[in-house]
Amino acid sequence: MSIEELARENVRALTPYQSARRLGGNGDVWLNANEYPIAVEFELTQQTLNRYPECQPKLVIERYAEYAGVKPEQVLVSRGADEGIELLIRAFCEPGKDAVLYCPPTYGMYSVSSEAFNVECRTVPTLADWQLDLPAIAENIEGVKVIYVCSPNNPTGQLINPQDFRVLLEMARGKALVVADEAYIEFCPQATLAGWLNEYPHLVVLRTLSKAFALAGLRCGFTLANEEVINLLMKVIAPYPLSTPVADIAAQALSPQGINAMRERVAEILVNRQYLIAALHDVACVEQVFDSETNYVLARITASSAVFKSLWDQGIILRDQNKQPSLSGCLRITVGTRTECERTIAALREQPGLTATEGV
Repeated sequence: MSIEELARENVRALTPYQSARRLGGNGDVWLNANEYPIAVEFELTQQTLNRYPECQPKLVIERYAEYAGVKPEQVLVSRGADEGIELLIRAFCEPGKDAVLYCPPTYGMYSVSSEAFNVECRTVPTLADWQLDLPAIAENIEGVKVIYVCSPNNPTGQLINPQDFRVLLEMARGKALVVADEAYIEFCPQATLAGWLNEYPHLVVLRTLSKAFALAGLRCGFTLANEEVINLLMKVIAPYPLSTPVADIAAQALSPQGINAMRERVAEILVNRQYLIAALHDVACVEQVFDSETNYVLARITASSAVFKSLWDQGIILRDQNKQPSLSGCLRITVGTRTECERTIAALREQPGLTATEGV
């Protein structure tokens, strides 16, 4: 028997998540992973690398709870929000019996994590405006234990209507967890659902330091939930999920100075996003630019695969979303520095647009 045959059947059939780094490229303008474009400097203050770290570093938990407006016992820290996605499936879904539900087009790790654990993935495509199709979710909720909703949604960039979240939470009460993935919430902080935790015992909110905090390389994320949920996740999390250097830098990033610096970065990104959206509207090959509440912009582009390749060859790496449901011809562009945005616009202006006949 080969090694391949020894592996679980569902793992043999699994297509891994195609992260920005896995897709590669030799660029100097990286606009494909929704990272902050400039490195932020930190110095380590902890040198006790001979000792195992705390499972849940107290200072990190306390500072994040204060930042998010929740209690420390409602916070779990993990290796990115991606680990939070996985822990929820491990703790709440019985393989071969329960299901996970999500609404494409959306983040790809919901399906990869479910499939890896042999948990059924149920999809309910969003409506034309990328809002939730609540009647279709109601028809498919039987047997579902975890519902993932990304808001603002990746890769489309829009917020999910709060009233729809309330309807979904009532629909799932006593049946399933509703997980609001808020990886990009710092770009629209007024829209967070963290304040709803006391009202909904089955609400879970995912957060990260990867985007606005400019710490994608740190791999540090948070799960906000009621204490009962957090206690169950603590049963399945690894003994030492955060290394000492990660906890050290995360605590610094969550200090009052660190949070102020994050808010300054957000303000800068929002100005650059405004420039990028306005400039995209004046590019011949751009057919449609979608509104965004995030640090990226989705655009429908003529001959998008050829444009993607042309920019790739020039060292400008975007994210192709062609294969996602309802996103044919769409490229996602991270908002970089002003110079990176200008270079991208200049490269797009060199691409051919629709001819008069094609535009009819």
